[in-house]
Amino acid sequence: MITLVELASLSQESSRVSKFNLEKILRALETEPVFSTLPITTEIARDASRLFPILRDPADCVIVATARAHGLRLLTSDLRIISSNCVPTID
Repeated sequence: MITLVELASLSQESSRVSKFNLEKILRALETEPVFSTLPITTEIARDASRLFPILRDPADCVIVATARAHGLRLLTSDLRIISSNCVPTID
């Protein structure tokens, strides 16, 4: 869920993600069965709070904690996440 908020924020801050592209991405996330959004649970919130000293970005902490809670590898180019080894990554 936090990734959706980050996408929306990026569309406001950057010319790289236009509002049109944002709508296209959000529509695909709603309609394509290959995508699913995962809720932020209390377990994820607890884990995210423990990750803050390492990752320092609250959104990154939630994303990493969500991946960990669901046993997922995270696709990222964020060097802090990759080097932390807190979650398996695809970089």
